[in-house]
Amino acid sequence: MRTVIAGGHGRIALRLERLLAARGDEVAGIVRKPEQAGDLREAGADPVLLDLESASVEEVAERLRGADAAVFAAGAGPGSGAARKDTVDKGAAVLFADAAVRAGVRRLVVVSSMGADPRHEGGDIFDVYLRAKGQADAYVQGLAGLDWTILRPGALTDDAGTGLVRLEAHTGRGPVPRDDVAAVLAELVESSSTAGLTLELVGGSTPVAVAVKSVAGN
Repeated sequence: MRTVIAGGHGRIALRLERLLAARGDEVAGIVRKPEQAGDLREAGADPVLLDLESASVEEVAERLRGADAAVFAAGAGPGSGAARKDTVDKGAAVLFADAAVRAGVRRLVVVSSMGADPRHEGGDIFDVYLRAKGQADAYVQGLAGLDWTILRPGALTDDAGTGLVRLEAHTGRGPVPRDDVAAVLAELVESSSTAGLTLELVGGSTPVAVAVKSVAGN
């Protein structure tokens, strides 16, 4: 299958690209900077140069046509201000979802955040971030033309993955290695059996494949 990943140079995205390429899938990653292309090729992904903060819906849709699944893993990142939380964490996510609908790509997996809430209060940068992610999630949840799944990981770490997670509608807060987030995403993109679900993810005791199957259809 072919999967297109927004935010293709991110730490979760690069891990996901390696996993998808290793199992023989075709994978492309959307990046903003030409110098990021080499890292994607090393991970087994085709780099696609496009700035989601300035691109049109049709430009993004053109990159998505022919894909079996799309993953939104982009983010403004630490150190960015409130304005980019709105243009990337919200705006780019909405754009990417609209482009998927236009391109006829039904399967969309969104990497969100634990605590994302469109009505989250507060003026600190992290409050703005959670509100932006929540607003993006709410928009995706309202699109009838997509088989969407929203994944909300807990505190991300760079510890080695264990392959053991807790994946439920509500898990409570906790850490999770980026390796394991990528492994869950790799399972999610392969099937639409979790379509319509918003899931929280933390470290746990259940093998990734089992955890995904256990929530499918719930």
